[in-house]
Amino acid sequence: MILRYEHIELRLRHTFTITRGSRDVANNVIVRIDHDGITGIGEAAPSGRYDESPSTVAAFLSKIDLSRFRDPFGLEEILRYVETLGQGNFSAKASVDIALHDWIGKRLGIPLWRYWGLDDRRAPVTSLTIGIDTPETIQQKVHEASSYPILKVKLGTADDRDIIATIRSITKATIRVDANEGWRSREEALDKILWLESQGVEFVEQPMPAGCLEDIAWLRGKVHMPLVADESISTLADIYKVKDAFDGINIKLMKCGGLREALKMIHAAKAAGMKVMLGCMIESSVGISAAAQLSPLADYADLDGNVLIVNDPFDGVRNDRGRLVLTDRAGLGLNS
Repeated sequence: MILRYEHIELRLRHTFTITRGSRDVANNVIVRIDHDGITGIGEAAPSGRYDESPSTVAAFLSKIDLSRFRDPFGLEEILRYVETLGQGNFSAKASVDIALHDWIGKRLGIPLWRYWGLDDRRAPVTSLTIGIDTPETIQQKVHEASSYPILKVKLGTADDRDIIATIRSITKATIRVDANEGWRSREEALDKILWLESQGVEFVEQPMPAGCLEDIAWLRGKVHMPLVADESISTLADIYKVKDAFDGINIKLMKCGGLREALKMIHAAKAAGMKVMLGCMIESSVGISAAAQLSPLADYADLDGNVLIVNDPFDGVRNDRGRLVLTDRAGLGLNS
């Protein structure tokens, strides 16, 4: 097996702003694993929030020697080996995991959702993200998203009420809120969430900083909508740490290390009585199509990273007015 990787720059349709900052491009890494005439494709979407960058991804991938393994069907052994090469580096590990799964699906001639015995018709409707912006730009974004029945709105600033009021003046679409750790006290979070309840918001994601689990548990007991963990959770080991503070978890391949870990997390979360959302970073159709293969198991989806960019180099899962349309193409379902 041969592993290759290259940097790609994904240009965003609009400047993307959350409480941690703004950006106009996403710098990702595409991985290809070649074996026996078949190429499996994966993607790393590194985030500074998790101490990754394109350079750390490249440095980690350069350590990997797949020549010691017979073929990608040795997935468990290969990923155990990759794990020994360093702590963290979850998006880099995810890119290898995704490429291996894509190769296996291609070798078997089936999409991964069939490989796992799932029903593609159960894929949930994905939300479309509206980043923090001026009222005028938010109005433009909402009009552009008019065909989407669910909007995920980024909050966490002094302008939170104005943002929601602006959106509500235009659309009756379902709103989900992501504060990205932006509310710094439990009193502020409580005040904001109680007001959001009056605006018909469905749930709130990561209302406070990741480590404030006691405060979030207190908050959970005083509000009337679900709270979903994002930054507070990365891998399977985190689920039982957060289950008393949150009603659900946001699983991202780039946080947990790939499809293998994500599948374990889905089953563990459901066993703990928690809801599951599949989320994403800013990703091409490689990363989004990978997560979408698991989407029939999820309660919610936020798989819009490829819709937010203008130069997606791949064609994968289709988004029909928010509905994720899985195909019968093998592996991740890419057509590239």
